[in-house]
Amino acid sequence: MIPDKNNKKLEDASYTQKQRLAFIDFLLLFKGSLTRSDLTSKFQMGMANATRDIALYRELSPENCDFDNSGKFYFQLNTFKPLFKHDPRKTLIKLANNISDGFDAIGDISFPVDSPSQLNTPDIFIVAKLVQSILNKKPVSVIYTSLSSGSKSRELVPHSIVDNGLRWHLRAFDRNTNAFRDFVLTRISKVTIKDSIPEKHEDKLEDHQWMRMMPLQLVPHPKNIEHPTAIQLDYGMTGGILELNIRAAMAGYLLRRWNVDCTEDASLRGGEYHLWLQNRQTLYGAENLAIAPGYQE
Repeated sequence: MIPDKNNKKLEDASYTQKQRLAFIDFLLLFKGSLTRSDLTSKFQMGMANATRDIALYRELSPENCDFDNSGKFYFQLNTFKPLFKHDPRKTLIKLANNISDGFDAIGDISFPVDSPSQLNTPDIFIVAKLVQSILNKKPVSVIYTSLSSGSKSRELVPHSIVDNGLRWHLRAFDRNTNAFRDFVLTRISKVTIKDSIPEKHEDKLEDHQWMRMMPLQLVPHPKNIEHPTAIQLDYGMTGGILELNIRAAMAGYLLRRWNVDCTEDASLRGGEYHLWLQNRQTLYGAENLAIAPGYQE
């Protein structure tokens, strides 16, 4: 914990100075060292300002780094504790995409972390229009291309954009079918925001599959896994169980993504099935379960 007086100093720092302090913290944590030039080149600032920021950082966290006179750089001490909270999942994404601290790109620093290639990327302008419609609670007219009916116009009332692990989806009320459905973002080729107000039954709160949270109890597969402790470590299980709450609308996608055996008797064989859904009855009433491995009503 940072002492109270140091907390006050950090709170009183300007937003831009907090950016620079976060960058110092990030480099010390993941690179193990930094120089004043790292700050001056990244933030286009003078040496005197860089020295002042590093001095403030060392005042806030005196046990985090020391100065190497011969090499003219600051290095991480064994007593290092991050000044800022670095969310593991978000930070891995930052590292994989060469983002230093959530503010800007790293530049010339290369970290040994990679991420799977993305096979599809939504059009940012399509996404922007959809976000506008959601924030302003407006319906949209789109051109959507489906596998079954090809390209045609649809009227949608969107409420969420979600990554199902393989691709991005729009969750929306479809006025053509009078139901809430998922629409793949990359299949939307045109968006026009309509100047009207959605009906009450088109509101997100009426999307029961979205609002319903389902408790999942995932355990190491009892027949495919010889050493279940390895799986428990993989997923940070407590008492041999990983307990999650997910939206019913997302259940099928996530169970497929995680290769969870959803059979009653854990009968799926194969090295890809490391997990078994212990409380299978929780899926009752959820839609889109045809893609959940081994699930049958």
